[in-house]
Amino acid sequence: MHVEIPQISYASTAPDLSDSSRYDFFSRVVPSDTHQAQAMVDIVRALRWNYVSTLASEGSYGESGVEAFVHKSREDGGVCIAQSVKIPREPKTGEFDKIIRRLLETSNARAIIIFANEDDIRRVLEAARRANQTGHFFWMGSDSWGSKIAPVLHLEEVAEGAVTILPKRVSVRGFDRYFSSRTLDNNRRNIWFAEFWEDNFHCKLSRHALKKGSHVKKCTNRERIGQDSAYEQEGKVQFVIDAVYAMGHALHAMHRDLCPGRVGLCPRMDPVDGTQLLKYIRKVNFSGIVGNPVTFNENGDAPGRYDIYQYQLRNGSAEYKVIGSWTDHLHLRIERMHWPGSGQQLPRSICSLPCQPGERKKTVKGMPCCWHCEPCTGYQYQVDRYTCKTCPYDMRPTENRTGCRPIPIIKLEWDSPWAVLPLFLAVVGIAATLFVVVTFMRYNDTPIVKASGRELSYVLLAGIFLCYATTFLMIAEPDLGTCSLRRIFLGLGMSISYAALLTKTNRIYRIFEQGKRSVSAPRFISPASQLAITFSLISLQLLGICVWFVVDPSHSVVDFQDQRTLDPHFARGVLKCDISDLSLICLLGYSMLLMVTCTVYAIKTRGVPETFNEAKPIGFTMYTTCIVWLAFIPIFFGTSQSADKLYIQTTTLTVSVSLSASVSLGMLYMPKVYIILFHPEQNVPKRKRSLKAVVAAAAMSNKFTQKGNFRPNGEAKSELCENLEAPGHSESHHLLAAQHKPKSSVAHLPRGRPIFGPAGLQVHTPVGRGHS
Repeated sequence: MHVEIPQISYASTAPDLSDSSRYDFFSRVVPSDTHQAQAMVDIVRALRWNYVSTLASEGSYGESGVEAFVHKSREDGGVCIAQSVKIPREPKTGEFDKIIRRLLETSNARAIIIFANEDDIRRVLEAARRANQTGHFFWMGSDSWGSKIAPVLHLEEVAEGAVTILPKRVSVRGFDRYFSSRTLDNNRRNIWFAEFWEDNFHCKLSRHALKKGSHVKKCTNRERIGQDSAYEQEGKVQFVIDAVYAMGHALHAMHRDLCPGRVGLCPRMDPVDGTQLLKYIRKVNFSGIVGNPVTFNENGDAPGRYDIYQYQLRNGSAEYKVIGSWTDHLHLRIERMHWPGSGQQLPRSICSLPCQPGERKKTVKGMPCCWHCEPCTGYQYQVDRYTCKTCPYDMRPTENRTGCRPIPIIKLEWDSPWAVLPLFLAVVGIAATLFVVVTFMRYNDTPIVKASGRELSYVLLAGIFLCYATTFLMIAEPDLGTCSLRRIFLGLGMSISYAALLTKTNRIYRIFEQGKRSVSAPRFISPASQLAITFSLISLQLLGICVWFVVDPSHSVVDFQDQRTLDPHFARGVLKCDISDLSLICLLGYSMLLMVTCTVYAIKTRGVPETFNEAKPIGFTMYTTCIVWLAFIPIFFGTSQSADKLYIQTTTLTVSVSLSASVSLGMLYMPKVYIILFHPEQNVPKRKRSLKAVVAAAAMSNKFTQKGNFRPNGEAKSELCENLEAPGHSESHHLLAAQHKPKSSVAHLPRGRPIFGPAGLQVHTPVGRGHS
């Protein structure tokens, strides 16, 4: 049956009582635990705790309080519940020790939120002391703990640092005077006062109640409250008085309206209508016994006003110290707080330690306050607490990975160790080339220079010079001009060199192949023809370069891939010309084709008589050059993944080009320079013979060669250069004709004397016995 009798409570704080659909006639002068839960959540957040456990006495107060705290913590966010432990109504032996062990399972949750009665609070503290966990847990008690001495008596060290909350109150001094003056004689209204007297003074009023051997004394009735025993005003005295006053104010207002001018009840208030009285209760607004406003909201709840205490132990003295208040908002003076073992330093009650800069949080499913810290790896940086993001391609993360910074850009410097060897070879090579050119120009009209074929010799020397000069272009800082010159001259120097050598070897081959079949001279063997052929071959290289410029204009780039190391600290951007490995193959491919073709002709002319022995130095030159470039290929392309790719490939390429030029210069020109400078007697014609005699000597030499290199006794080495001067074309015709003449045609050649023909052709007649 629903009884419509309004009630005003001075101590009930359960959140369920705010449900007006169930407790519509219930009001209270104390705030709901919903406000208390909100205040406790605010305190937890202010102390920077995010991982706590809850402990509740079984029943409406404890369970509803914890439920309200959990709800508010989830609503506000930032606080996670590690465990929610319930204390049974009738705990078994060892139950509280079991509770402590369970709380220790989540040892990081050091803050324990307690909604429990005094007895349960005390037994929890005793169990913590037995488990030797003094100072490990930080307790936060609800108003059932408040500022009471009983729960912490003789447990001061375990309870030290506990934060408690209590509805805002002020001691009523009049009540202190009244209550401390109460004795057994003047008490008339409190039927439990005698029982209180015995418990407060630890005595018995009746002698028959004393047990033998007991240390309990008989009460003398001379004991005084506050003098012979500790006294502290109960925290809810103020609310008891305010509750009574609230009912009185409501009845007074109702009587004034329903029974104006009447003393006592009028018919309209006899009996009192509960519904009408409730309306007057909800409208009251007056100053309470200590001056605080007393009002009710639509659910009958009083506004939330709390004092916040901390139980502090200093110099052996323990006390509850006010450290703040809560009235819709928290006002906490953290500097007044004191913690066991750490003083004013805030203790931690967190699931996971804060992540370091450069680490992102990976939260545990269902526990937003717990996370694993994962470092941002590679080229990632920390965007926010939960995200790592890759830096732009031209940037790398900072040292602490909280941002990005530009990747340093490098290039091959002139003073780099990788540039020393190429530059040394280039400088020495250029000096040697210029020395040969000067020597040849000075002795331009001597037989040995004429015999070398002056036109193609200077073309070949120009190509060798460009090969050496390319080194400086490869090491210079890449820009539009440098990159354009690299495209032009990197392959051009070798093309010029190998085009000249190919023209020479091809001419030798055609002369002697033609001589086997006919006495007529082959076409295009004059110096002018040779130059035309050479420049035609070179023009193909230039044409390819021009096409390349049109299709893909030259420019420099910064390549961040070459040295994009696993560790971004060592990452570098490489400033280089936009020439890919494939483009380089195409650029050098034509030169390689000329080199291979020249090598083939060198092999074919290996059987040419020694009289025409410039074919052999060319052959040796090409064999050596092939070895150089065969070694170049695996080194150059095998280091494409190396962090030092820029340095290795540039050094390998420039050294290979310089070595190729050095081989040509050393084998083809240095012997001639040596003879010119140190053996000038061999560079002077001692006797001139007719062309017919020269051709006869060449034919005889060729004939000996075809007979298995048969040498007459005392035969000296013969030499004949294939490169003829201007009149040499007709002489070549006679040379070919001489190959078909009988052996007796050379019977009258004197022995042991060098012979120079009109075109600089040189042979040495054999010394010793003649050949029959």
